[in-house]
Amino acid sequence: MSEPDSAPIVSVEHVFKSVTDSSGTLDILRDVHFQLAPRETVAIAGASGSGKSTLLSIIAGLDTPTRGTVRLAGEDLFAVDEDARAAIRARQIGFVFQSFQLMSNLTALENVMLPLELLGQRDARTQAREMLARVGLGERLRHYPKVLSGGEQQRVALARAFVVRPALLLADEPTGSLDWATGEQVMALMFDLNREQGTTLLLVTHDRAIAARCQRRITVEAGRITDDRVGQVLG
Repeated sequence: MSEPDSAPIVSVEHVFKSVTDSSGTLDILRDVHFQLAPRETVAIAGASGSGKSTLLSIIAGLDTPTRGTVRLAGEDLFAVDEDARAAIRARQIGFVFQSFQLMSNLTALENVMLPLELLGQRDARTQAREMLARVGLGERLRHYPKVLSGGEQQRVALARAFVVRPALLLADEPTGSLDWATGEQVMALMFDLNREQGTTLLLVTHDRAIAARCQRRITVEAGRITDDRVGQVLG
């Protein structure tokens, strides 16, 4: 892996996350801190319920930490209100989910146009067409999600995520709903697009082969993390 040549794109700073109910307090994350450099590819691994998806949600500003903060391109996500966080997400972050999260009432083209339109870009249709062609769906522009295969839906989701040229791509089990062969095709496409755009990629996965494609693997266990790059518990 090449050494970072600029400021980190993501800085997770001493993040704690706890939830309390009638049975007591559960510590999900405990003093988690690490940085991601521009263009890095990093996998978050760990057992089910270990806090991987919670960590991803906090990095996206979709969930709030009990303590600590996250900086995205130098901006403190939790020093601003939710409207400001949403604006940062729209400019800086692309998302790919296991369940695709496409708008069922929109065509493939309209799904990919949506984030561009929310940013006020006038050439949204042209950019969306070009990105769908890039992921091999140039002939499926007017199809709705219900008539697309799982692999095609995830390709639409990739097109939607990358069309805004995000600084950071967050992917949560992106092949979890796909068969092995389709998942392999989708992952190859994701890594190709990531290299082309120079995006920082952070993905949650149970798949060791997918994690091995990344430059680093951060493992969440008992609320703390181990970073394979240094081979020691952090926090």
